[in-house]
Amino acid sequence: MIYSVSGTLSLKRENLIVVEAGGVGYKLFVAENVAQSLPPIGSQVKVFSYLNLKQDGLDLYGFASEAELRLFERLISVNGVGPKSALGILSVTKIDQLVAAINGGKVELLTRASGVGKKTAERVVLDLKGKLSIEGPESRQALSLMESDVELEETLASLGYSRQQAKIAISKIDPAISGFKDRLKEALKKTKG
Repeated sequence: MIYSVSGTLSLKRENLIVVEAGGVGYKLFVAENVAQSLPPIGSQVKVFSYLNLKQDGLDLYGFASEAELRLFERLISVNGVGPKSALGILSVTKIDQLVAAINGGKVELLTRASGVGKKTAERVVLDLKGKLSIEGPESRQALSLMESDVELEETLASLGYSRQQAKIAISKIDPAISGFKDRLKEALKKTKG
């Protein structure tokens, strides 16, 4: 299997990147936040990967960290969750907040992913709740931030920003900023610059 790909980033789109390594361009499907976090085209990158064998070919999925790859593998182990849905779930929010949401039974966050309905989200929570751990921030703090970020996204949407613009702005906020008003001010700054 292909565990990781290191090389020159030659293409970057919303859900897809191409990494040139050894004269071969590897097309990797990625979560939106992974594509946004990568350096500019022409930079050297290392992307962890998952090779998916399907009836009509092979697909390669890319991840910014081993933790994200492991979570992806856990998500696709759930009945009814394929690689595209798992990638959609990973695109919803940061990994620590996603794990906190699953462990906290927050189905509504998972349903924001493209192709994930309430039943699938409930199945993910049922199968994975308590089986995932967060490396980094405390689970309670991450869950609290995740809940305020859902409210923050709603507020930005009501101010006329698209959901995508809101998600991007929220993902750029320093996790040390915790109050809703402070996070809203910071998100508004991020949408302007």
